[in-house]
Amino acid sequence: MIRTPYRPRGRQRGFSLLEVLVAVVVLAFGLLGFALLQTMNVRYVQSANYRTQATNLAYDLTEQMRSNRHSSEWYSNATFASGSKTAAGVCARPINTVTVEQNIARWQCQVVKALGDNAAANVVVANGVATVEISWADERWSKTAPDGLTTFRTQTQL
Repeated sequence: MIRTPYRPRGRQRGFSLLEVLVAVVVLAFGLLGFALLQTMNVRYVQSANYRTQATNLAYDLTEQMRSNRHSSEWYSNATFASGSKTAAGVCARPINTVTVEQNIARWQCQVVKALGDNAAANVVVANGVATVEISWADERWSKTAPDGLTTFRTQTQL
């Protein structure tokens, strides 16, 4: 005869339905918090991508000015207002004989393609100092001013 261990009749075995329900609610809140964290992460990554693009575009233009110092004053024509340029076609680099105007047009096309149709640029070249400001709409951050512009500014001696 096999004997089973003695268990008092009043003890429970396993989990009650209430305990399981509380565990599921706690898990649901944790997963909801994780989803919110992922959403914010996507926003931060996109904003960082725009800032990286603006930095690279500004340095691209200043390097073009450095490579052609005698005509660097002409690069002030790279200035354009928000919404005045639209990204159309491919922003290809011209080959063979390249004019400053072609470089400027390609650069403006790249700015709009990378940062959106609300992008703008202000380029000033004076006394051998070049200032490049690139602005774009980073509307995902401000509830009060969704059309506010974020600006990256760099200044360099040519």
